[in-house]
Amino acid sequence: MKFIEPMMPTLVDKLPTRGEWLTEVKFDGWRCQIHIDNGDVRVFTRRGHDWTDKLKPIADAAAQIDASTAIIDGELIHPHESGRSDFAELQSSVRSATGDLIFMAFDLLHLAEYDLRNMPIEQRRQMLQDLIPPNGSIQFSQALAGSLDFIFAAAEDVGLEGIVCKRAGSPYRSGTSTYWLKVKCFMESDLELLGVQREPGKPTMALMGEFGTREYVGTAFVTFGRPLREEFNAMVEANTESKSKLPPNRARKSKDPVQWLRPGIIARVRHLRGEKMLRHAKLVSFDAT
Repeated sequence: MKFIEPMMPTLVDKLPTRGEWLTEVKFDGWRCQIHIDNGDVRVFTRRGHDWTDKLKPIADAAAQIDASTAIIDGELIHPHESGRSDFAELQSSVRSATGDLIFMAFDLLHLAEYDLRNMPIEQRRQMLQDLIPPNGSIQFSQALAGSLDFIFAAAEDVGLEGIVCKRAGSPYRSGTSTYWLKVKCFMESDLELLGVQREPGKPTMALMGEFGTREYVGTAFVTFGRPLREEFNAMVEANTESKSKLPPNRARKSKDPVQWLRPGIIARVRHLRGEKMLRHAKLVSFDAT
């Protein structure tokens, strides 16, 4: 069986308001695909790279599934004791402790020589759930009960990355699709603007730190419209310093130099909640007064 390009959700800012949707947790992990073919088990990454040897515990668990042939879509995660998935621990575990990882299965593309991709998602998922043994390294991603507003509020309360809404009755289509929508849980934080980095052909990045300690916490995109962008650039030029107290090894790696700023410039950043370092972050406002 050939690798199938996965179906990817479209990122949206708001919950859908029309139609019926199945809702699942937005896992913070790596998309993977399990292939079972008459005793031969393969585990592929999102890009189709064969990681069977690296993910032997997952492949061994897949070998116990009662199916002659199957293609299972899902997310490889490292479960955190809080109930969330831990992306940093996932990166570490893939190198050394793959037995700690869980494959969250959420869709079934092939079974017993049949292509299931044109079947409604509810039927595919029911067949998948029937295949997955409980309490193993492969687990079924349960749908969440309740209204979308209630589910999203609950996801924010427990610090999840977000939720994925899947349109009821929809088929499986490779590539980015509006049949699946992802809504992420974000928060805003006041941080110190340490410096600005510009690379040709790429967005401007703001290097951010904890206010007071100036401890580096990551980067945020600078995506202001023209009037505010001009004000931001003028502020940067007026507050540039030749040196920074930020340790060089903690700065964002790049061939281009950082334009360091004087201490004390506060900026508000919108970012994914529940992370030690900024992720999916962008600058919302700044104050150099």
